[in-house]
Order: sequence, then C-alpha cells, then structure tokens
Amino acid sequence: MTWSADNPPGQLCLLRLSALGDITHVLPTLRTLQQHWPDTRICWIIGKTEYQLVKDIAGVDFIIFDKSAGLAGYRQLGRDVRKHLANNAAGNRFDILLHMQLSLRASVASLFIPATIKLGFDKARARDLQSLFCNQQIRPASTRQHVLDSFMEFARYFGLDPVYQWRLPVSKDAKRSLAEKLEQASPGTDINDKPLFVINPCAVAKSKDWRNWTVEGYATVADYVQTMLGMKVILAGGPSQLEKDTAAQIVKLCSSLNPVNMVGKTSIDEMVALLDTAEIVLAPDTGPVHIASALGTSTIGLYASTNPQRAGPYNYMDYVVNQYPQALLQYHGLDIEQAPWGKRIRTAECMALITPDQVIEQINRLLEQ
Repeated sequence: MTWSADNPPGQLCLLRLSALGDITHVLPTLRTLQQHWPDTRICWIIGKTEYQLVKDIAGVDFIIFDKSAGLAGYRQLGRDVRKHLANNAAGNRFDILLHMQLSLRASVASLFIPATIKLGFDKARARDLQSLFCNQQIRPASTRQHVLDSFMEFARYFGLDPVYQWRLPVSKDAKRSLAEKLEQASPGTDINDKPLFVINPCAVAKSKDWRNWTVEGYATVADYVQTMLGMKVILAGGPSQLEKDTAAQIVKLCSSLNPVNMVGKTSIDEMVALLDTAEIVLAPDTGPVHIASALGTSTIGLYASTNPQRAGPYNYMDYVVNQYPQALLQYHGLDIEQAPWGKRIRTAECMALITPDQVIEQINRLLEQ
C-alpha cells in the first residue's frame, strides 16, 4: 500500500521517547500529519517525563514507555500497544510506524510495535543499527539539517507539504500556580507587572556538560537587564544539585537586585507557563530554549559547544549568540564545512568564548523589534 496526501493510513504510530527539546521539534511533523490526514488515528509512544509536556495535545493517543523499567518496561509496552490496537479496531498492526529516535533502546522498543511500514532515518544517520529495525528509510535532500527539518522528512516521505506550527498547549491552572509560587519566592512579584526575563542557565544535570555558560556571564546579564532595562529576572531549571548550585552562584554574584530563584520549584506545566509568560528567555542548548521558541517567546540561545544550525531555537535563529565556528577552529582546527555535522566541542572552556556584551547586544536587538 502506498500512503500519500490523497490516500491516508488508518493508524499511525510515532515513536519518539525523549528529550524535551526534541519533543518540541517533533510537533511541526505532528501538525503536518494532523492537517493532511485528519482522519488518521495517531498514537505517540513517549517517555514518562516528556509526556508531561505534550499530554494536552488533542487528537493524539499516548502510550508511555518507562525507559527505566528494563525488560518489564518493554513487556508493558507490548501489552499497551496490543490493547490500543484492539480498542481502536485497527486489526493487529499499525499501517505506519515513524521511528524517529536514534537509540538502541528505541529500536528494541520498535520490536514491540507491529506495523506494515517501519520508517526510519536515512542510512547516513541511522546510528545504533536503526536501519536493521526498519523496512524503509527517509530520503532527505541533505543530511546537514536542523533536527526539526530532519523530523519533517518523515512527513515529506509521504508527499505531505510541511506545516510549521507547534501549538504547544499552556495550562491555565499552571499559570495560576506559577503566579502563586513567584509571589511566595519573592513577595510582591506579579507576572503581569514587569516584563519577565527568564534565564535557564544549565543544559542538563551533569557535572561535565560542555553546553553550560559561565555563572559570571549570567550574573552580568542579569544585572544589566534589571538595572538598565527594568525587567524582572527569573532563574529557572530542574531540581538537580548542579542546577541549584549554579543558580545560587548567579544570585551571589549579582550586584544589583537579586533574581527570583525558581530553580527546582516548578513542574513541567509551570515551566511551560513561565516560558510562555516571559518577554525573553536566555538559555544554552537545552529543552527550555526550544520550548520557548516553540511558544513564540523571544529566545536567545547560547552556542559554542554545539552547532546552532543543527540544534538552535528554530524560530529565533537570528538571535543566537554563536561562537561554535570559533570553538571548532580553536579546539579542533576545523571550519564548519570540514566538521562532521553533529560534532560537539567537549571542553569546559569553549562556552567562555561567549561574552556578556554579545548577549546584551542580542537582548537589545530583540527589544528593538
């Protein structure tokens, strides 16, 4: 069977488990499928944490795969898939599985998802033996793409014209609880009073993540934003000790008003509400920078360790502070054209190539718009 814009499948399964930033990159592909194939039943197999980000999206059935449960997680996935297919009168298999995650764990999970077509990445990018688990591969014009555009190739494979919409839901309840938490953390803080400048300083909760900028840089920017622009600075992030320690150092280094420290104090729903409320979001290559971009919030990404052309905030690429070319040259003697597309600079010093003046320049450019 050949599926196309004029010949939609009855049942489609989307396999993308993680991470938060990549989940936002999948949304335009999902919206493309929904617009062109409105009657197709879509099931998304997703990680437990990532589900919290997209659980309110209409028209999608979700199956949560617990990545930490080992063999029991795969067995449960098989049961959940069989139950879903039985309840939706779809026979015993999906018409299409979009295998959109390059990991051996996800490929093993695909064994528990019966589908006529199992579509994976092109052979040039199908790491971790993914091509062995798929019977068809996407055919991109180029492999030097932004991650979002590589996902969109799954829709293009069936002749569907891309729909670049995200429509990430924002919970009204989360906005109310966020307002209460901000008031508790800093009495007198009203999210509707001053424009909010949100800093999410850490990429992920690892002691050696080369994507994190300097605490001195963040403090300098926070001082400028509060004293010169009259904006309220909010520090955001997860509950890890690294993130809490980083936030505490930034607050200690600020010479003007202290930022409101909300690191580790918000749920994913409240984080989305905060990013949606913000005037500007500043972050390195991490989930919140992509979520903010998806929400249409003005976003400044900080990039030296990773290539923003591949993984920058999609809607605000013109406002990235990009020292990746300099880092490539300084630490590897390569230029952009010579380097492998996904190459990372794994040294703690590379993000220090970004200066506060470069960040402040982008802030002022955004405000001028």
